[in-house]
Amino acid sequence: MADRLTRIAIVSSDRCKPKKCRQECKKSCPVVKTGKLCIEVTAASKIAFISEELCIGCGICVKKCPFEAIQIINLPKDLDKDTTHRYGPNTFKLHRLPVPRPGQVLGLVGTNGIGKSTALKVLAGKLKPNLGRFNNPPDWQEILTYFRGSELQNYFTRILEDNLKAIIKPQYVDHIPKAVQGNVGQVLDQKDERDMKAELCFDLDLNQVIDRNVGDLSGGELQRFAIAVVAIQNAEIYMFDEPSSYLDVKQRLKAAQVVRSLLRPNSYVIVVEHDLSVLDYLSDFICCLYGKPGAYGVVTLPFSVREGINIFLAGFVPTENLRFRDESLTFKVAETPQESAEEIETYARYKYPTMSKTQGNFKLRVVEGEFTDSQIIVMLGENGTGKTTFIRMLVFFIFIILVFFFSLQWIVVLPFIHYMPHEQTELSYCLNVQAGLLKPDTVEESDVEIPEFNVSYKPQKISPKFQSTVRHLLHQKIRDSYMHPQFVSDVMKPLLIEQLMDQEVVNLSGGELQRVALCLCLGKPADIYLIDEPSAYLDSEQRIVASKVIKRFILHAKKTAFVVEHDFIMATYLADRVIVYEGKPSVDCVANSPQSLLTGMNLFLSHLDITFRRDPTNFRPRINKLESTKDREQKAAGSYYYLDD
Repeated sequence: MADRLTRIAIVSSDRCKPKKCRQECKKSCPVVKTGKLCIEVTAASKIAFISEELCIGCGICVKKCPFEAIQIINLPKDLDKDTTHRYGPNTFKLHRLPVPRPGQVLGLVGTNGIGKSTALKVLAGKLKPNLGRFNNPPDWQEILTYFRGSELQNYFTRILEDNLKAIIKPQYVDHIPKAVQGNVGQVLDQKDERDMKAELCFDLDLNQVIDRNVGDLSGGELQRFAIAVVAIQNAEIYMFDEPSSYLDVKQRLKAAQVVRSLLRPNSYVIVVEHDLSVLDYLSDFICCLYGKPGAYGVVTLPFSVREGINIFLAGFVPTENLRFRDESLTFKVAETPQESAEEIETYARYKYPTMSKTQGNFKLRVVEGEFTDSQIIVMLGENGTGKTTFIRMLVFFIFIILVFFFSLQWIVVLPFIHYMPHEQTELSYCLNVQAGLLKPDTVEESDVEIPEFNVSYKPQKISPKFQSTVRHLLHQKIRDSYMHPQFVSDVMKPLLIEQLMDQEVVNLSGGELQRVALCLCLGKPADIYLIDEPSAYLDSEQRIVASKVIKRFILHAKKTAFVVEHDFIMATYLADRVIVYEGKPSVDCVANSPQSLLTGMNLFLSHLDITFRRDPTNFRPRINKLESTKDREQKAAGSYYYLDD
């Protein structure tokens, strides 16, 4: 049938276990019952095979599979002829390719598992596209004929004839120490083909770690080192997979400037980035990827930067008249009005005292502040200014209050950490928690009333040690919440926790762990939620969803949240008030009192010397190009953060 939708069948190699089931998929398939081999499972089969040509899309096998290993997906019409690569039968396939242009930065945006890394491998010449024919792959002449008439024909011809050198900055920089030995300076000396070591080390703040072994670098230092290793080499194709992970706002902008400095008339630069404000800042044009994660991905035509990101957020591709997300994502933020006497009575108000802490050569001073319930306070500052230190001091201060009042019902909660054997009392449990927190050196006397708080804390680094499934973890840690319909609909469903329930906690990816940690943190009954970098490892769409989950939960539960966040779009969406950190990172810093969103953002951005405007379509913050007309106008007016519509 000419009008028949293209259909693909995906069988998960991790979940399909033919030797542990009764092959319900094969026995229930109506096509198999007619004598055709639509589903084949033999004694030697590691996983089931489903014939996409014979499949009628009834979905019975999907419902009958006890391990939920099968997906049957109908694709948009005529998409099959655009297949670029498929790894094998019943596996992921990629439709179309991004189109790089010489002398410009191509940005790729899309969810995790949608084919961005596959596209990078193909464009780098490290993966030969098979056009979907994994059993009979085409030769290069046929591939060039397939792309005839497009910019990709010229691109692949150059790769083959000119032997273009392509370098990829990997997504997971924490794997680098396993492959690279020696100290930072030695590795950069070996790779330096452009005589740019001194300049790049200055731009990427690597001088302070130049003599340190690669294996001793932190996540942010590893990221900057990886960017330097790519930028320091001579190549025609530069690819960066998530260059902003682990970096603060200032470092992200510096990294973006380094990436753009690689542009030459005949060079290609391609960037995969989940921080949409950074992607906007460094790209010249955008290709969106949509589809179903782990099943198939489709690459759109190139769009201008503003249009491409807005298409991704809207979930609708006008050139294809296709909607790939049920709802569009907007960032309408209203400046908090001056609080009236009625509001003061409505919200419970709390204070914390002026505190200080010295750790080695680093000193942090926290200025006395106050907060209310139904409020999110976002902490803004560079890495090394003491944001995590402040969170740990705040919890310690609250903890001391709890012990002082001997209120055993109040318990500080740290996800994934187990302190309380059954024979221990709750007080000794609290004392064990104290070991992971920081005691302030000084707490200035003031009229601060001593409150009693129950605190839930999601740490920056999550180390899973739970030796069972996600279902058992949630049942053990937040049983009441995870059984409550409201919590399921407001938190678990948007974070897609249901599909992780039967997976082992220790086997979860970084993004999956982050979602489970957020679910655990919000699932604990508490007065204050301390959330450290909730965007880490999440893709663009998941970050927006996580922001909305946190915002809705804190507002409806009438609680308070302190959030550390470097993704500017996520930070501005979440923030009711902001704490701005000033001073010299890793030396001497001050945490100011919580300020209004507009005042705090203006102060923070003035330190970075950048200005933001808002997109009129979906109100997302956009960084103005340095020294652009808009940038100069806003700086002259002192309006670094432009809030008006």
